[in-house]
Amino acid sequence: MKKGILSAVAALSLTVSASFACDIHGKSGFAPENNLRISQWDKATNGMTQERFLAIVKSVSDVYAPIVASKGATLSMNNRWDDDTVNASAQQMGKTWVVNMYGGLARHPLTTDDGFALVVCHELGHHIGGAPRKGSSWASNEGQADYFGSMKCLRRVLEKTDNATIVSKMTVDAEVTKQCNLIYKSENEIALCQRVSMAGKSLGSLLGELGGNSNVQFTTPDKSVVKRTDDNHPAAQCRLDTYFNGILCDKSYDQDVDKNDPKIGTCIARDGYKVGPRPLCWYKPGVGEI
Repeated sequence: MKKGILSAVAALSLTVSASFACDIHGKSGFAPENNLRISQWDKATNGMTQERFLAIVKSVSDVYAPIVASKGATLSMNNRWDDDTVNASAQQMGKTWVVNMYGGLARHPLTTDDGFALVVCHELGHHIGGAPRKGSSWASNEGQADYFGSMKCLRRVLEKTDNATIVSKMTVDAEVTKQCNLIYKSENEIALCQRVSMAGKSLGSLLGELGGNSNVQFTTPDKSVVKRTDDNHPAAQCRLDTYFNGILCDKSYDQDVDKNDPKIGTCIARDGYKVGPRPLCWYKPGVGEI
């Protein structure tokens, strides 16, 4: 009896001490709640393997584990290849900051390798993506996690790879090529911009399909304007716009964001940025930003 009581207390302690940006089961994580499941035995997958799944997660954690350590925490990657959930999530348990990645999302036909890496960056962004946050919680809100993911994280992770060669084998949207050439000068910078943009397209299409409309395009930005910042999941087109604006923001990934001030380390209209700021379809700029 005593053992049972202690187990119950331990379980309650874990529940109380764990702070979630999203449901650990992925129901309210990177993507809105959905019932889609893709097992490793399904025929309709993108061909993702467990080895690639683990390597992609590691490529992000290798870069960011030391950064998280510098903030006094430990980054823990919960790699659940066998889990068929089409989602991802993040949580904090004291000084252990967890990223939960599920095989179902990695296997979705619309998820590219770079797109999957961008999801890892999104979940990491809940931990260190800065303001705006979800109310008074530790977690950056959904739009900010997306913005950080392309503006800082995936850019940092992929910068030293041979982006020009990789992009030469990809089909890149003309609008992406046009905008990346306007912002960046070197061949590798332009290719990196193209690569991150197309990772965003992968996720925009996936999120659109989950929401009933996968027709999201770089040339059809969401023109809606919120009256106040939306902390929840923006629509798929708005999220693609956020990924695209994030990589078009030419602030260095070394210019860190701030957990309280959304102006620091980001592109804002007041500084003359016409492309690169957070989209107005989810973000309401403060007086000092416009």
